[in-house]
Order: sequence, then C-alpha cells, then structure tokens
Amino acid sequence: MALILIRGDNNSKLLNAIADIERHAKLSLNNKPQKIDSNFADDIVESILNSPLRTKSKVATAFFIKEDITLAIMQIKKIHPPAHVVVVSDEYEEYAKLKEKLGDAPIFGGYYSSKSNKTELKDYKKT
Repeated sequence: MALILIRGDNNSKLLNAIADIERHAKLSLNNKPQKIDSNFADDIVESILNSPLRTKSKVATAFFIKEDITLAIMQIKKIHPPAHVVVVSDEYEEYAKLKEKLGDAPIFGGYYSSKSNKTELKDYKKT
C-alpha cells in the first residue's frame, strides 16, 4: 500500500491529478483523498527531495492506494498530471508524519471515483 501526496495551485488541478492517477495510471484509491496543509506538504516534499522547491503549493491532498510503491512510481511516471504528485515511501520518516496527519484530516471535497464498485455486467438490451 503506497501513500500518494499531491500538491498544486488549486482544487481543480488536484482533482484532475487524482482522476489521472485513477484512470490513466490505473491505480486504485484505498480511501477518499484527505486535505493536507499546503505548507506541511511542501515541507515533506523538500525533506524527501533534499532541496528547496521552486514554487510553493496552495492546496494539497494525500491518500493511500492499493498497489505497492514500485508499481505506483512506474505508473505515475507514465502520465503527466497537472499537479505535483509524490509517492511517499515508508522508508522515509516523513511517511509516519503524513500518516499521522491523515488520521484526523478532513475529506478533500469534490472527488468522486469514476470506477464502478459493482462487479456485475450491465444489461443494455431494450426490453
């Protein structure tokens, strides 16, 4: 289970990035995205990258996906989301901090999954 952190300029870009991760990278969200403080997200990314960021974010969200870390990185590399997407590995100490913040973080509004939860086939025949 991988932890994804997305930072960006506005909610619309974050929602598009989440949709891209789900549709084009074919990754499955384990829970609904949760809102994270943008300064906290920037600090985590700076710490992981060991360098200062060129631009600061205005909004941020984080969530778990069902797939493992390596697969998540490989799939996200293939797409070009409109926001900065970071896969936070459990090898980093920031993972525990972010996981703790997610415990009481509010749900990121506006997200809905495009994937159907039903496994049965739909019957489109006219009756």
